[in-house]
Amino acid sequence: MKCELCQREKLLTFHHFIPVTLHKNKWFKKNFTREQMREGANICKDDCHRQIHRLITEKELGKKYNSINKLLNHPEVKKYVKWIKKR
Repeated sequence: MKCELCQREKLLTFHHFIPVTLHKNKWFKKNFTREQMREGANICKDDCHRQIHRLITEKELGKKYNSINKLLNHPEVKKYVKWIKKR
């Protein structure tokens, strides 16, 4: 399978768009369904997943970057994906 961010064939892991650590947070429980909190993407375990968590805080991920398209439009993630695709 290919990473849903960089499209490279790598070892993948499931990335929750709303981090699991926020699933019990009152604000997230009020604003998202259980199904929405389970949504995510299969992305590179050692590259893309690690980099996303370096660039974006968990709350910001859950509130602003909770889809693959939103992640790809984050300025630093976009820059990173462009760079990693060349490797």
